[in-house]
Amino acid sequence: MGGPTYDLFARRERRVFKVGELTREIKGLLEGRYALVFVEGEISNFRRNSASGHCYFTLKDDGASLRCVLFKAQAKLLPFQPGDGQHVVARGRVSVWEPSGEYNLVCDTLEPVGAGVLALRFEELKRRLAAEGLFDAAAKRPLPVLPRRVGLVTSPTGAAVQDFLRVLHRRFPNMPVLVAPARVQGEGAAAEICKGIQRLGAIPDVDVVVLARGGGSMEDLWAFNEEPVARAIRRCPVPVVSAIGHETDFTISDFASDLRAPTPTAAAELVVRPKADFAEALQVAHGRLRRALARRMDQSRARLDAMRKALSDPRRVIGERRLALDRLLSRQERIFRERLKRARGRLADTDQRLARAHPRVRLAAVREAIARMHQRAERSAHARQAQATRQLETLAGRLDALSPLKVLSRGFALARDGRGRLVRRATDLSVGDTVRVRVAEGSFDAGVTAVRAPGEDA
Repeated sequence: MGGPTYDLFARRERRVFKVGELTREIKGLLEGRYALVFVEGEISNFRRNSASGHCYFTLKDDGASLRCVLFKAQAKLLPFQPGDGQHVVARGRVSVWEPSGEYNLVCDTLEPVGAGVLALRFEELKRRLAAEGLFDAAAKRPLPVLPRRVGLVTSPTGAAVQDFLRVLHRRFPNMPVLVAPARVQGEGAAAEICKGIQRLGAIPDVDVVVLARGGGSMEDLWAFNEEPVARAIRRCPVPVVSAIGHETDFTISDFASDLRAPTPTAAAELVVRPKADFAEALQVAHGRLRRALARRMDQSRARLDAMRKALSDPRRVIGERRLALDRLLSRQERIFRERLKRARGRLADTDQRLARAHPRVRLAAVREAIARMHQRAERSAHARQAQATRQLETLAGRLDALSPLKVLSRGFALARDGRGRLVRRATDLSVGDTVRVRVAEGSFDAGVTAVRAPGEDA
């Protein structure tokens, strides 16, 4: 307890950093020292921000892990889609995030490592060519039933060409095969394969082209995964069969070709049917043709016999034709006579109608009708006049009977006041008025000296 004490924070030659200052110095050192680095590792925790499009992930190996970011602009330039579990080499720069004091790797590109590179290139090319329609089933061409000549693009020293020719000639011994030699792996192999396809497609009697190669790794078969080979297959004017590797191997050529064969020997079986099958088919067709010809011959003989029987005696045929002609002439003559008779009847009817319709006849008929109408009019006028006279006499008698003059002749008189009005009642007058009295013969004026009501008469 009584020993010396030490001041751990004694002020000697020292510099005290603030957290931000130390972080900035570390940031400057790291970013200056590691401005461009390549880091290999496995991707984990990969995610893409839906709003910004930036990619965030971790690179790890057995000893450590490193946070990484790949911005949207650089992510669009990648030839593949990164994801968890992929082994890649990232190129970028080290950056320090000051608020948390963490460092990470800001990437500008990613490259797959090892066999994954070829697999990614394969999938990317397959996707792009499929999007163009290069693999569409509608564009596939059927193989000829029996090609005149088979074109084969392969290595002339490989086992594939021997297997193909052995099986082909076993099935069809005299089938001609034209080989276009080409390297099937290594640098320049794709160009030679394209040239072989083009040369065989230009030969008139080559009806089908086969690409053949034995098995191998993806690197060995890579020449058949090149884009120029796929496009050469589609440009070939005749169907192309792809027979690359083993049954489990798939190449871009398999998708671009008109038919994929699992192996070169299988391609030989697909390209040409056994010659015995054709011979059997020809034999069957020959038999059918002979039977059809025999039936046609029998039918022709039967028709010929019938014609011979019909033409055995030309005089009989001529006689029958003469009789038919006579019957026809008689029938035509009868028809003509009936038509002539009907025509004459129609002509006579027409003459009669014309005679009846002559203007002189029509004029006489009109004059006679006018005379009859004039007579009827005179008789009607006389009758109407006599009837009117009788009616007038009757009305005159009635009028005469009702005439006031008749009444006056019996001693009655009509009196009118000074204004000419007929006096109907005595009370209409006054003493001193003057009235004009009409009698049967003449009239006279009189003065009113007295007016008496009815019943007051003396």
